[in-house]
Amino acid sequence: QLQLVESGGGLVQPGGSLRLSCAASGFALDYVAIGWFRQAPGKEREGVSCITYSGHNTIYADSVKGRFAISRDNARNTAYLQMNSLRPEDTAVYYCAATIQTPNLAPGTYNYWGQGTQVTVSS
Repeated sequence: QLQLVESGGGLVQPGGSLRLSCAASGFALDYVAIGWFRQAPGKEREGVSCITYSGHNTIYADSVKGRFAISRDNARNTAYLQMNSLRPEDTAVYYCAATIQTPNLAPGTYNYWGQGTQVTVSS
């Protein structure tokens, strides 16, 4: 069974950091691109970042450029999203997703989704 499981979310103060993990099971991460998305209450799901299967190319939403970093460790079958300088507006459920297509920040590009992990930025 193909599965993605996110972890690492939680409550953090503004300016703090979190690292989200996305563990894949049932398939090898080597062959897919990974995207991270988020959805705040009452808002549409938005793309945050994505990375090609090789890890050589990445894309970031303007709102997170310079603060977030996406990476992957294919040997561990896991992808990551390092989030620094967190702001209250980063509060959302964060999802990772996989696609065999060239990755972008459009949710419709992705075929497999995790269940999400809550990130709350508040003092």
